Amino acid sequence: MNDKPLHRYGRVGLYMTVFLTGASVMVIELLGTRLIAPFYGASLYVWSSLISVTMIALAIGYFVGGRWADVAKRTGLALIIAIAALLTLLIPWLTRPVLLATDPLGLRLGAFVSALVLFSPSLAFLGMVGPFAIKLATTRLDGIGSSSGSIYAVSTLGSVAGTLILGFFLFPLVGSREILVGLACILLVLAVAVAVYEQKYLGVVTAVLPCLLLAIVGMALLPKIVSVGHSDKADPTFQVQSEQESLYGWVRVIDQPTHDLRLLTSDASAIGAASISNGESRLSYQDIVGLMPALRPNMNRALIIGLGAGHMAKLLHDRYGISTDTLEIDPAVAAAASGYFGFNPTGKAIVGDARYEIRHLQGPYDLIIHDCFTGGAEPAHLLTVETLTQLQGLLSKDGLLALNFVAFSNSNNRALASVSKTLAQVFPQQRLFISEPGKDFNDFIFIASQQALDIAPKTLVQDQIDWLQERVFTVDKTLGVILTDNLNPLEHLQTAKAEYYRHFIVDWLGAGLLLR
Repeated sequence: MNDKPLHRYGRVGLYMTVFLTGASVMVIELLGTRLIAPFYGASLYVWSSLISVTMIALAIGYFVGGRWADVAKRTGLALIIAIAALLTLLIPWLTRPVLLATDPLGLRLGAFVSALVLFSPSLAFLGMVGPFAIKLATTRLDGIGSSSGSIYAVSTLGSVAGTLILGFFLFPLVGSREILVGLACILLVLAVAVAVYEQKYLGVVTAVLPCLLLAIVGMALLPKIVSVGHSDKADPTFQVQSEQESLYGWVRVIDQPTHDLRLLTSDASAIGAASISNGESRLSYQDIVGLMPALRPNMNRALIIGLGAGHMAKLLHDRYGISTDTLEIDPAVAAAASGYFGFNPTGKAIVGDARYEIRHLQGPYDLIIHDCFTGGAEPAHLLTVETLTQLQGLLSKDGLLALNFVAFSNSNNRALASVSKTLAQVFPQQRLFISEPGKDFNDFIFIASQQALDIAPKTLVQDQIDWLQERVFTVDKTLGVILTDNLNPLEHLQTAKAEYYRHFIVDWLGAGLLLR
């Protein structure tokens, strides 16, 4: 088929090229969620969009690359890689304007269109590498099967390597923008190396020059791309005290001195709030949870799932003398709680995945506070019958489970009804409270137990009882579905909530803070 076969070093170089481009595909796909999540949340919709866009781009790349390879014979691979590198380099530069432009499209369509615009061009060109590589590696018709199989096997191994290196090593150490810039530079170097081979051994007179020109353009743009986010103007009334990109998103501590307010945010979610002057919590739902130990006196041990700023652990210790274990998935959140909100563990401070760590905890606990709310995406896997059953197994006989859930207060809210119905599968007794009566968008606190619940005990004064009773809320469980690991439509049911919360945070803090 081809004029002559590649020599041994040329074949090794071809496999290395395919390996690196295969790794690049997965790096771009995985980084896509990190770039979009601060605006659209790390939700199922974002993941579905990234996976779909990757498949679409690769399909286009395979098709166009195959046609191009037939027309170009054995030339053009270096140029394809160079173009892919330049397009990859442009992603950090384009992220902010693309996200802002797609905002009016809503959560699902906005996430998809953002992913399509940002990532499909570079992924499509990377997809074109495979057909070109097969063309170069094949010398006879009866060798097409083994050549194509080898090429795709090596490319897949590259994808595996890229996934593992990114997830295990790069994510914890290097920012997303820096990883993309580094990847683009590696691809530019690879393109020049392939161009040198094409020009020297395949007789392509002008192979090196186009790649060098694209490399020069990329290097010229590099300072501007690296500085993206650092010069963005944000609302001057907000002051970023700390920001860190973790495995789970951008964690920031943001002050608003004019309102004596310090926020702890993860992407577009506010997960903690305190007064700057005295450090006291500004989250009203915690006032309700803070009364729960009075319903069951003599509590000694508690567990908090979802640390936030750490205020509840301090309250339980200072007010009731309760030792509290905390479980937080994000090390950056735990560090911010300790460094900026005065959190000091009064029990075990565990950092790890909730489902995994819950299986290894030793009860009993007198109180478990389940507070894993995020604005962009519901932790649906932590609100299933299976998870709640595990938590029930960690409670003492008279123990309480307090679960915070954010939703709209309309009477036909199926998400709220589903959580209530799911809780009823595990706990025979439950009460529901609304954080701020009269507001449509609210925190709802479920209190569940194996024993009857008395919300007017002698351990509370009458003003506290009246205040608590004013916040009693009822929900029609029949509107909901039982949430399980097998069937869990909660994220779909909470789409309107996620969209509302995202717009609220974006409008309040401004895109200059969230898309730095």
